[in-house]
Amino acid sequence: MATIISCFVLPCKPGAVPLTTRNSSLHEKLLPRGAHLTKTLAFSNSLSSISLPIDYAFGVSGGASIRALENPKPLRRSVVCNAMPTKKADSAEKRARQAEKRRIYNKGKKSEVKTRMRKVFEELDVLKKKVDAKAEEILSVEKLISEAYSAIDKAVKSGTLHKNTGAHRKSRLARRKKSVEIHHAWYIPTSTATA
Repeated sequence: MATIISCFVLPCKPGAVPLTTRNSSLHEKLLPRGAHLTKTLAFSNSLSSISLPIDYAFGVSGGASIRALENPKPLRRSVVCNAMPTKKADSAEKRARQAEKRRIYNKGKKSEVKTRMRKVFEELDVLKKKVDAKAEEILSVEKLISEAYSAIDKAVKSGTLHKNTGAHRKSRLARRKKSVEIHHAWYIPTSTATA
């Protein structure tokens, strides 16, 4: 797991920071008799040398303290760093990003379907209004219809449209084409032919 280190700068003044424990007899048992209880924390300008004996300074020695250097430079600063593990990505934020990506993808697919359907309807309207239209003119419209069918099928396959919605839109195109053919008498329905 990666860690993030955040640092901030504090002005440094010479002084001691006492570290105390509740059990004062603990350091007497662990430290040899007459051991010096004060340890120093030294900072350099490049922060390359930091010396701190961990076993005496934190938790073991009751009267230990951390001191800054005795003769600090006038503009010397202490750097305090805090290392913490990176926060796990929020699942709600990830879902929001995924939803936005899918929305843009689906919007393009739906737009393509609508555009192709509109082109078919416009061609069929022009063909229906023509007085001297010929049956061969429907071939160009059939090519546009096949392109629209392909776009609808791709949208259904990718999950942009429901399969029933895709079937409904294809049915609209077929009905409109049939109404134009009936209008120009290129197609005669079987129910009318038998009657």
